[in-house]
Formats: sequence, structure tokens, C-alpha cells
Amino acid sequence: MSWSPRPAGIYPMLYAFFSSDGSLDRNAMRRQVQACVANGAHGVAILGLATEVEKLSEQERHQLVEWVSEDLAERLPLAVTVFGETVEQQVAFARHAQRCGAAWVILQPPRISSVGESDLVSFFGKLMDQLDMTVAIQNAPQYIGIGLTDDGIDDLIRHHDNFTVLKGEGPVLQVRNIIERHGERLAVLNGRAGLELTDNLRAGCAGMIPGLDLFDLQARCFDAMSAGDEDVADALYARALPAIVFVMQSIEHLVCYGKRIAAQRLRIDATYDRSPALSPTAFGIDCAQRHARRLGYLA
Repeated sequence: MSWSPRPAGIYPMLYAFFSSDGSLDRNAMRRQVQACVANGAHGVAILGLATEVEKLSEQERHQLVEWVSEDLAERLPLAVTVFGETVEQQVAFARHAQRCGAAWVILQPPRISSVGESDLVSFFGKLMDQLDMTVAIQNAPQYIGIGLTDDGIDDLIRHHDNFTVLKGEGPVLQVRNIIERHGERLAVLNGRAGLELTDNLRAGCAGMIPGLDLFDLQARCFDAMSAGDEDVADALYARALPAIVFVMQSIEHLVCYGKRIAAQRLRIDATYDRSPALSPTAFGIDCAQRHARRLGYLA
């Protein structure tokens, strides 16, 4: 199936759920995909920071792409984050995702803190040259530790027609500046668990990539904004905001407690974590359960 090169809407980032033996939980991964399809998601994303991608082996990353693609069965577009230290590793993985039916891939910088801007532009450029599909860049220096400037983004836009999406991670005023400069060429999607959702959409964001924990409200919010019903959208966002604030304290906090909110809403087990991981406290679990009860079960 052919998907738009400028994706839009709410693309929940799936969590990695683990079984008691430490392996990936097949049923929990399927359950997330089913919930996305049944509850209004506009697409599905995997292997981002919320999926604990750095803790997964290469084989597990391949396995997740295959599982999610199988369960989606092309009912929604799939975005796959590409993790790897070299151009060769990222190209190989992106091509695997494409063979499995991914609509677009999200390239991440290599985890090399000393790399300069010109080297990073060259790295992404070599990737884009070898990929015949829609490509995004995750530009999140505050979370990954490395990122591109506006000039670097401009350079890649000029030379690579398949670079049509930017996954930003930042406050709405910062994202608005990015859209004013790059919005004609790039569809910009924010993350941060959906924080400032309605204002991000007013700023021109094409959508958001939050966690799975409350994507259903966020998808309805996006649909309301698209229909011009801003009052409805603001009310939905206000309902979601307490849980967003609770989970979006750090990536570790999101993985620990956002995953538990999602698990309760999905009625699946989230007992098992893969180290290194933030250990939940009794009070933290109580908070997560309260938010999940208030949000209700996912169909």
C-alpha cells in the first residue's frame, strides 16, 4: 500500500513489554497494535526511546518490526525508528523495515557525542542516498545528546527529496520556529508524550508521536482540531494533561510509569522490566493506577 510522504495525525510509540523470562512479550505487543487500530490512531510507531530501543538486541529489533507489521496488516501506516552506530547498520535495518511494510523510517544520530555538525549532515545524507522511501530525522538533542541546527536541516532538505518529515522534541515555541523555517518542505511532528498538543497543532505540527498510554484521547483531540472544533479539542487535552504531566518527567519516568498506565488500560501485565530501569515505587504505582482508572480501558 502507498502512504503519504507527509504523514499526519497521532502515531503512538509502542512500549516494549517483557515476559517473566526476560523475552519480549508477543501478546502484549499484539495487544498494543489492536488498541491502536480500534481506538483511532492515525499510524503506529515503534523502536523509539519509549520502546527502550537501546536495551534491545538487533534480533529483537527485527522481531518487533516483523510482529507489528504482521499485526497491522497495512491497516495503518507504520513508522520505524532506525537505531545504529554506522551508515551500513542503519541502511540495512531501514531496508528490513521497508520490506516489512514500513511507510517511513525515523533516522537517529549515532550515539557519538563528539561528532560535529558537518559529520552528522554527511551521516544522514549517506543514509538518505541509499533509501528509496520517506525518511524522517529525530532531532532531539536534549534527549539523545546530539542534533542538527537549522542550517544542517536546510542542507539535507536541499539535497534529498525523500527527507520530508522531522520528528522534533521540544516546547511549542521552539517547534513553531522550526515550522516557520522548514514547514513548506517538512511535515513536523512533536513528541514529549503529547505535551502542549493543541498548541502544537495550532503552530502547524502535522501531528504528534506520544506514548501509547493515552493516545486515544490525543487522536480524538487531533480529529477535533482538524474539524475546527477547538473547544472540543481543548477539553480533550485538558482531560489528558494530568497524566501527560505525570509521565513526562524524564524518559526513564515515561518508560516506568507510562508503560504501567498503558498496561492497566490494555489489561496486560507490566511487572517485568529490563535493566537498567527506574524501579517503580508503591506511591508511583498508585499514581499510575489512578490515572489509568480515570482514563478507562482501551477497546
